Amino acid sequence: MAGGRPENRVRHGLALPYAEVMDSVQVRPMHESDLPSAERASAVTFFEAERATRRVSDPEVEERSAVASKQWIDRMRFFLNADPGGCWVAVEADAGTESAVGFAISQNRGRLWFLATYGVLPGYQGRGIGKGLMDAALAHADGRPGIFSSSVHPGATRRYRLAGFSLHPQLRMVGTVDRSTLPAVNGLREGRSDDFEWMDRLDRDLRVAGHGPDHGYMLNTLRLVVSEDRARPGYVYIDDRGQASLLAAADPETAQRLLWEALASSQGRTLVNCITAPNEWAVDVGLAARLDIGQEGYIAVRDMPVPAPYLASGHFL
Repeated sequence: MAGGRPENRVRHGLALPYAEVMDSVQVRPMHESDLPSAERASAVTFFEAERATRRVSDPEVEERSAVASKQWIDRMRFFLNADPGGCWVAVEADAGTESAVGFAISQNRGRLWFLATYGVLPGYQGRGIGKGLMDAALAHADGRPGIFSSSVHPGATRRYRLAGFSLHPQLRMVGTVDRSTLPAVNGLREGRSDDFEWMDRLDRDLRVAGHGPDHGYMLNTLRLVVSEDRARPGYVYIDDRGQASLLAAADPETAQRLLWEALASSQGRTLVNCITAPNEWAVDVGLAARLDIGQEGYIAVRDMPVPAPYLASGHFL
């Protein structure tokens, strides 16, 4: 597979004890006790990256809130329990205490591998730590097709392309919805856990594999809205700010109805992101709602097409 399989890291799909030292930094499997330190590294890494790439017209970058930090830890704990072999951390020991300086949290779901989050503290970049983390995560993929959402960081995107991923530019739409543009939307209902079976079938059609246990986690933390018409299935998870966190549908018309439902529940400024070229149906909805369009990173895929009609989740893809 791309990047090579690190010797003795994975055998028959099982992660084995592994450590790699780069200077004073060790890359090893993540433990639950690493999560608070990894969250702090994540918050600093992405804050600095967003500040460095901020456009003049963009809002000021804000530090991650205490609530968002807790949500990050809870979500990564879920991944760690669901598929621990895909979760890696780079740590540096200081006076006997290990502190995370990098992280790569990936997951296998059936035939699909996805990278939920990945980063290295700015002061530790350029030392091979990111490569060590990515090699470990890719070894866990065991040749599966893969997908993740990527920033525009030049070092990261170079690494992804060298690993065989195609980088597809994403759009995002931001602003406050013009309520006068909201259409009457019908044919939708609140989703339930007994919808997961057909939702996973739809996922397999769109993205190689179902979300499996991810649906249960998302249902506990987000609002689920689904199409009533099983001949034209679709679903959307909506967060507490009314933003579409993940959307999948069998056809663009169903996808648009689901996105309009999310926009109708938005509060203040909202965001529609992870919009790729095959998903122009989302651009049409956003423009009709008077949102502003801009560019934002990439969807990276390997050995699979870009899903459509589909708006990926940053963490659950």
